[in-house]
Parts: sequence; C-alpha cells; structure tokens
Amino acid sequence: MEMKPLPREATLIVNTHSRKGQDLYDAARTKLAAAGVTLLATHAIEEPKELAAVTRAAVAKGTPMVIVGGGDGTLAGVVDELVGKDCVFGVLPLGTANSFARSLDLPLDLDAAIHVIATGRRKRVDLGMIDQDYFVNGASIGLSTMIGETVPHKLKKYAGRAGYLAWALKSAVSFKAFRLELDDGSRTHRLWATDVRILNGTHHGGVELSDKGGVVSRDLLIQAVVGESKLALAQDWFAKFFKLRNRDACSRDFRGKCFRITTRPPQRISIDGEVLACTPIVAKVAPAAIEVAVAAS
Repeated sequence: MEMKPLPREATLIVNTHSRKGQDLYDAARTKLAAAGVTLLATHAIEEPKELAAVTRAAVAKGTPMVIVGGGDGTLAGVVDELVGKDCVFGVLPLGTANSFARSLDLPLDLDAAIHVIATGRRKRVDLGMIDQDYFVNGASIGLSTMIGETVPHKLKKYAGRAGYLAWALKSAVSFKAFRLELDDGSRTHRLWATDVRILNGTHHGGVELSDKGGVVSRDLLIQAVVGESKLALAQDWFAKFFKLRNRDACSRDFRGKCFRITTRPPQRISIDGEVLACTPIVAKVAPAAIEVAVAAS
C-alpha cells in the first residue's frame, strides 16, 4: 500500500520552558522554513499549561501537521489532542531525556530532526494510557517518580541526565520499597518493588530499558525492579545504562494490553516525566493511535 507523504504545511509549537526550547525556538522556525516546510503559525509557549489548548486550536483550524518542540512531558501534554484526528505529529526533541524520540529512532540533533520532518514518512504508533490520560513513552512508580517530583528545574535544565543521576543518589536515602499488585485480567502478580516502569516505548529516562516491543508492539511492557534493596535498583539502572549481559537480573517483565496496578502504600505516578496520578490505576495500550513523522529509511 502506498504511504501518504508527510504534509508540507505545519504549525510549530515549542515549550520554551523545556531544556533547549528557549534557545532553539528561533533556529527551529528558520530551519524548518529553509527545509521547505511552510509554517502556518508558530508559538513559543512559556507556560506549559497552555500547550494543550494551543495544540487543540491548531488541530481545529485544520493544520495537517503539528510540530512540537520539547521533552517527553511536553509531548505527553499535547498528544491527547491528536488522537482520532487527521493530523501528523512532528517531534523536535528539545528536552532532557527525549525518550520518545529515542524509542522512534529519531535523531536528537535539531538539524537532523528537521530533516526527518522535511523528508521522512508517516508511521502509525501506539500510545499508552493511565486511566483516561494518554502518554507517549512511559510512566513510572517509585524512586523515578520521587526524583521527577522533587528535582530542581535548574538542575534538570542545565545538568541534563547527569543532574538526574546526582538527584537520584540524594533521593534514594529516604526512599522505601512498596508492595505491588499487577492484575492482567487473568492473573494477579504480587511482589515487593522499588521501581515500576510502564513502557509504551523502549527507553525511559534516556536509557534503553528493553530492546523488544516498543511503540508498534500493540501492548505495554511493565518492568518491575523486584525486592526491597536500593542497591539492586542502582545495579539495575547501571546494568541497563551500560547494556550489560545481566541487565535484567534485578527486574521482571510483564507484557499485556491492560493492567490494574495497585500499591501499598499508594504511590504517585510520573507520566512522561510529569507527576500526574496516584495508584491504583489502570494502564493500557491504545494501539495505532496517532501518526508520527519518522525517518524515510
């Protein structure tokens, strides 16, 4: 079947609160135009809460493509407005971890990312859902959430992933393991855990956590770091970051289309880097929910 080409007209929306958004907004406008993309409108958004409304308005006006610049939280904040709409999602990875871009094999360099939008193709991909909220890449429960909820914005903005690591070491001192229940509809799994990742993509925190499945797998991967040991959690991140042969020794994987997740005590949930929910929740896949711009080859 012949694939429809990417649109040549688009609306650009950049979260200037993201790590590189303010610095690269003007360059993005100029370079997109030079690459042959006609920008129907451009928006530099200083208040992230306005992103969804601006995106909704652009889609309602009939823009054929929305190009969004920011991190994973920015993308998750607008993606609900594209579900069920005839509008392509273009990604400019201007955040800290850029896990969704990594899961899509998109380049992280601005020039290369614009080249993809100007010369690439459409690809229909899955989204995840926490209750009724769509997310692009992943949600987490545990130490990752504590880090995301408390990390100073300036540390995140200027130190990037190194800043996350430093803050993780500080946060781990007061963190405690929790009881986890995963109900996949046919079986309930009960275990102690220090971290739970609910993955639509392959990456989380900029680290590849799985080389299987991903945004076209039509299911979710629930990855739990099991036990009560903080050392095991540190070992898990280390092994996955460096892709060691025993990188799955401290974690268990569960795959499925829908899970009811309960914890004792209740835990807050980070959705694509933004703390937005609390257990218990239902996590499920939304298969082939949106079209994104990806590389031609």
